[in-house]
Amino acid sequence: MKRVLTLSLSLCALLLAACSKVPAGNVGVKFQMYGDDKGSLKELPPGRYWVGWGYEMYTFPTFTQTYTFTRSMSEGRAADESISFQTAQGLTVNADVGITYHIDPSKVTLIFQKYRKGIDEITDVYLRNMIRDALVKEASSLDIESVYGKGKASLIDSVQKDVSEEVAAVGIEVEKIYWIGELRLPENVVQSINAKIQATQMAEQRQNEVAQARAEAEKVEAEAQGRAQAQITIAEAEAKAIELKGNALRENPNIVQMSAIEKWDGHLPTYTGSSALPFVSLGTVQK
Repeated sequence: MKRVLTLSLSLCALLLAACSKVPAGNVGVKFQMYGDDKGSLKELPPGRYWVGWGYEMYTFPTFTQTYTFTRSMSEGRAADESISFQTAQGLTVNADVGITYHIDPSKVTLIFQKYRKGIDEITDVYLRNMIRDALVKEASSLDIESVYGKGKASLIDSVQKDVSEEVAAVGIEVEKIYWIGELRLPENVVQSINAKIQATQMAEQRQNEVAQARAEAEKVEAEAQGRAQAQITIAEAEAKAIELKGNALRENPNIVQMSAIEKWDGHLPTYTGSSALPFVSLGTVQK
């Protein structure tokens, strides 16, 4: 009885070991390795299935996958998965790159027929190689400053386009390929770029200082011209007023006398000179 129970338990364990589960959000592919139908495939929805001897089960997630190829041992696999490529000058650049993608559920069998690998192997090997090859191709026509500076975004966009076109036909839809952190350049290149940036900034600063000095000089000149013009305007106005007053006096000779009389306080002025008193006619006194 004990032997029968042991045999039954062993058989159950063997049967369970021969079963495989396709989790929710995945599509399974059952692959026959031996026999007359060797190489045949069967696509399976989520569930638990009897695999049996001579078969292998591969599962493909149909939800979005994210993987990073980095130098860090704590991301992805415990290995340096960063990607290196060269610029037009032959300078080597090293980078950490990420990819986000998903699988078309209707093309899972086609993907397996193409790569004969599971999703992890496809990501680690094929997708990484595609990204590396695209980087090598696209960067080969760019100088180091374009890769490191303004061309950095367009470079990774071109890589995404190349990889997307390569895998779209088999059912892998790339959502995004992106840089992780800064690109790693040779130290001498970094120093050269920093020196050039510093020189450019200093030149721009000098230009700004010159422009500021010119603006201040123009401001001072404008203020001086404004003051001069104001003085000229005042002088012209005063000259015009004198001219008008002179014309008025010539045309009205008695106006001066009338003005003096209006201001007279009724007292005769004290006068010791020999000339005539102004505005006063003195007759000759008869003795």
